[in-house]
Amino acid sequence: MEHKLMTEREKADIYMKTIELEEVGRIEESRALRRSIPIPAYLAKVFKEKVGAEFLTEGGYNLAEAEAKYGSDWLAR
Repeated sequence: MEHKLMTEREKADIYMKTIELEEVGRIEESRALRRSIPIPAYLAKVFKEKVGAEFLTEGGYNLAEAEAKYGSDWLAR
């Protein structure tokens, strides 16, 4: 899945959808959708340092903001 940068409105809309999904018991779908929201660059950097790049890549997190700030190869460095 290709990840993209999002507007604050797009992030909020997705987050609201995740709440709706949880309310009807679709927890795993909600979690997957929540991972599509870009992680702030500073937070992605902390996750990389604390739990490793593998955690981020295997978890399917949207790293578009970190890639925009640190470069497309930031996880490999």
